[in-house]
Parts: sequence; C-alpha cells; structure tokens
Amino acid sequence: MNSNGEHILELQTYSTHDLVRFSSKALQSVGVPTADADLTAESLVEADVRGINSHGLLRLPLYISAIEQGGINPRPNMHWLKDSGSAALLDADGALGQVSMRAATDYAREHAPDRGVAAVAVQNSSHYGAGIFWSDLMAAQGFIAILTSTTGPTVAPYGGVAKVFGTNPLTIAAPSADGHPLTADMATSTGAYGKVIAAKNEGTSIPRGWAVDAQGNPTTDPLQAMAGALIPFGGHKGSGISALLEAIAASLGTGTFAHETEDIWSNPGSRMNTGHLLIALDTEAFTGRQHTEERVSRLQSRIRESGVNEAVVHAPGDIEYAKGHQNQETVTLAASTTLLLNQLAERLAIVPAEQPA
Repeated sequence: MNSNGEHILELQTYSTHDLVRFSSKALQSVGVPTADADLTAESLVEADVRGINSHGLLRLPLYISAIEQGGINPRPNMHWLKDSGSAALLDADGALGQVSMRAATDYAREHAPDRGVAAVAVQNSSHYGAGIFWSDLMAAQGFIAILTSTTGPTVAPYGGVAKVFGTNPLTIAAPSADGHPLTADMATSTGAYGKVIAAKNEGTSIPRGWAVDAQGNPTTDPLQAMAGALIPFGGHKGSGISALLEAIAASLGTGTFAHETEDIWSNPGSRMNTGHLLIALDTEAFTGRQHTEERVSRLQSRIRESGVNEAVVHAPGDIEYAKGHQNQETVTLAASTTLLLNQLAERLAIVPAEQPA
C-alpha cells in the first residue's frame, strides 16, 4: 500500500520452466491437447524471455477467453487445400496460430530442400505469437525465412484516421555463423498493439507519434489510441509496406483483411480468420549454407563495428538474443501481467506459477 491506501503491484520474477508449465496447464484446462498447449506456452514464454512482452504471457488470458467463447478452436481439423510441392495452402480451422504455424514450418522445412524454396499460405488461423520464434526454427536448419500475417484492425493508412490495416508484422531471418541469426521482427505500425494493451494495463502512456485519437489528433493515452488508431512506421513508406503485407498474407487464401475483421481483443468469440504467409529459402540450394552463414556473420560484425567513440551499435536481433540468454532460467513479468495470470489461475483452479526460491 502507498500513503493513499492504494495497492501497488510489484514486478515478479518467475522460473521460465514453471511459466511454461503453468501456461500449458491453463490451455489444457480449456481443451487444448497437451502437445499444442506445450508449444503455445513455450512460444509465449519465449517472447517474454526475449523482452517481446507485447507477444508474451500478456496474451494468455486472451487466448483462454477466445477458446472459451469460440474465437479459437482448441481441437481444429486442419487440412491442406493446395499442395504443389513447393507451395501450399493450409486451412487451420480456427486453430491457435502456433498450431497452424507448426504445420507451416514443418511443411517448409520438408519441401524447401527439394526445390530451393517453399511458400505456405494459411487461412482461418489466429495470432501466432512472436514471429522470431518461427524464424528461429527455420534459421537453425539453414533456411532464410520471411513471415507475415494479418491481424485485427488497429492502424490507419498514412493520412487517414479509420482503422484499415492491422499491425501486419514482418519477420525476416537469415542464418549466421555468429551464433544467432540476423533477424528483424517488427510490427509495421510505429508501435505494437500489444504494447498499447500493456500500457493500458499498467496505467502508463505510450510514446508520442504512435497513435491518433478518434478525431485524428496525436495522443499518448492508450485508451484514446484504442478508440482511434495506430499509425504506420515511416510515413507513406511504412503505410505502403503494411498494405502489401496485408495483401499477400490474406489474398493467397481467404483470410480476412483487417478492416473486415472483428478482433478477439474486442470480442473473444470472433473467428478472426487470420491469414499468414511463410516463405522459406534453402541456402544450400544457392551457394551453400556455410557460405551464406559466414557472409551474414561478417555483415553482423560490420554493423556492430560501425559506431564511433566506442558507441554500441546492435545488429538486428542482438538485443532480443542477449535478453534471451540472460533470462534462460528466470524472467521478470510486468505487474499487470502477474495480476492477470494469478486471476487466471484462480478462475481455472490450477496451481499458479511460483517464484524461484
């Protein structure tokens, strides 16, 4: 309690292993098969481990509510609608995005070596977590991965106010001999929508330049941003990239565009029909995996050496991988996320995650 009698939530540190255990049990309690629950739990916890909190356990209560209310199908009958050997279309039947992405990455890793490239489009899916989780699986076997997805309506086109686009994430990863891939994993909005939700939960503001209110005025209030819209990064250039990513993620299948979608953040019972697109390039089919990995490693090194006066310059992905190494055993969660997880444990009558001794 503070001097005004208000309860102050404190940051809590947890065992990463126990967070995966807890999250998997929560998903199993609402009908998700064990293997699917374990995968989804691992992806969410890994996002927090790497500091990508907008895609971490903040979203577990949302997934649970969406499963309970019909927005996500815990036991989907996924099936391939098209399969040419190097291109395929998967209908995910409302699955957890992690479950549909496991099928997509499995397909790409199996088929890309045959022809040097494989592309998988997915329809009728949902949020797949942080893209870096999936690009890492590909890079670990020598593939360059390009991944994008539709989302719910959150972003206004450059110069507009209406929510036409989603945050339309883009993940690109190239394998490296450096120890971790060269990876860019980002929303095409100036800030991720999950970070706006986190700011709302924490009672904090968002950075200036992220959003406009319903009248198109700049705002740092997350509630006003949710009523209004986020804006694309990079002005008209980012807006153009966002539009094209949404187009290719949705139009190769029947995935809905953001402006046609009711987000599960607004209605957990909404079947969002999210579309994904994964493109995998097998480096062995070009100049060989070793050649590519060594060249990518040299580029990473040159980026890091580009500062002056001992300034620290990071190659894309360095910060996330450093945090992942630091947080292998334990991870600290935001106060609001801790509260949500404890409430979820009580509601589902499962043992909450425990702090390490």
